[in-house]
Amino acid sequence: MRSNLSKRYKKLLEASNENKPEIIDDVIKKVKRNCTAKFNESIDVSCLLNLKQKKEEISLRTLVNLPNGNGKKVKVAVLCEENKIKEAKDSGAEIAGFDNLVNDITNGKINFDKLIATPATMSKMGKLGKILGPKGLMPNPKFGTVTNDIKTSVKAIKNGQIEIKNDKDGNIAVSIGKKSFSDAKLKENYDAFMNTLLKEKPTGIKGNFILSAYLTSTMGVSYQLKL
Repeated sequence: MRSNLSKRYKKLLEASNENKPEIIDDVIKKVKRNCTAKFNESIDVSCLLNLKQKKEEISLRTLVNLPNGNGKKVKVAVLCEENKIKEAKDSGAEIAGFDNLVNDITNGKINFDKLIATPATMSKMGKLGKILGPKGLMPNPKFGTVTNDIKTSVKAIKNGQIEIKNDKDGNIAVSIGKKSFSDAKLKENYDAFMNTLLKEKPTGIKGNFILSAYLTSTMGVSYQLKL
């Protein structure tokens, strides 16, 4: 399989650190140096969490506020009453409305990355749940996407608030920025992500919560991080 790899990628593999975890500051420099693609590659962190217990399987789902955002433009839609459409648009939402938005979603026309809904519109969520749920777009009061404070919610999302959750194997990943970000900004975002994970450690977990962590770029190789 490796014989089909490009010369560029083979060189990156030779420089990887599969058996030698390193501190985040050094790894950021190496990952950025390996960003040789002709576009602004994303810098991503992936972790394996200790979530499997004898009696039950625990999951983690929460919000992370990246102080510098992750460089990705997030298109926000707001499902709201007629008199709140202007507020939603003024807050930075690209799409806002009620019947028109419900119809678009029902017809599979979903051209947004995040959906905020006011409590008054939640009665319509029943029939939309089967469409939005599998796509991870269902508004949730726990994550601030069911709210009357539209301005605060839109601003938080636009400024780098992201939702994270683990997969069935306990892996969790997030983009912490772009190649064009300074090392300091990537480090700040990394710290915010890791600190959030540690704060969200379930009470029933014994031993280390974060079992391993790796940093990589879109077209690069992974580097193991020293925890």
